[in-house]
Amino acid sequence: MLVEGKIALVTGAGRGIGRAIALALARHGADVVINDVLAETAEAAAEEVRPLGRRALAAPGNITDPKQCKEMIERAVTEFSRLDILVNNAGITRDQLIVGMKDEDWDLVLNVNLKGAFNCIRAALRPMSRQRFGRIINIASVVGIMGNVGQANYAASKGGLIALTKTVAREMASRNITCNAVAPGFIQTDMTASLKPEIKEAVIKQVPLGRMGLAEEVAGCVLFLASDLAAYVTGHVLVVDGGMAM
Repeated sequence: MLVEGKIALVTGAGRGIGRAIALALARHGADVVINDVLAETAEAAAEEVRPLGRRALAAPGNITDPKQCKEMIERAVTEFSRLDILVNNAGITRDQLIVGMKDEDWDLVLNVNLKGAFNCIRAALRPMSRQRFGRIINIASVVGIMGNVGQANYAASKGGLIALTKTVAREMASRNITCNAVAPGFIQTDMTASLKPEIKEAVIKQVPLGRMGLAEEVAGCVLFLASDLAAYVTGHVLVVDGGMAM
């Protein structure tokens, strides 16, 4: 029970990697606040957590809105008295080559993936600073390290998220708040399920382990960083990609 008695908030936890993270934290003893932009999706994920014997609060909201983020954090603290773990998982893609990329697609991806994480971190730092404890884990991507054709907006948002991670780690270390990033590679999710078979095959050829990763494998790394096993780890980017970025 690596995070027993802890209170965690996971954004974008209605499905995919976010849901796997929420369930992994709950299985190891955490009560979980589940954020998703869709209320029904957030509640469905919360219903999966409760049979594990942990409390779960569905907290629908748009993380691009600073006011909604502040209210979500305040609600979590009111409900559970504290907030120990924040996982910034929510993210979107709007892929296009740079020459054809629309301004609104650039802005939307940066607003959700980077500004959304900033909004949640800023709001969470108040209760975490008061209690002098916190674990912040940002879900980045190997694309934020390597770049990728057709993903200038996504790569920029994830690269920015890595830089934000390191800055938060430096600023908040004196308060016993760590901040780390997990950078997944090619993971089986709803997002990758829609890719054409030939594209999947081409990407898998770049992975030394020869397969796509599982959401649960990303969740395991988040669990480690959220636990006391990683108490002396901060400002780190943990790549979970089967060796693709190597």
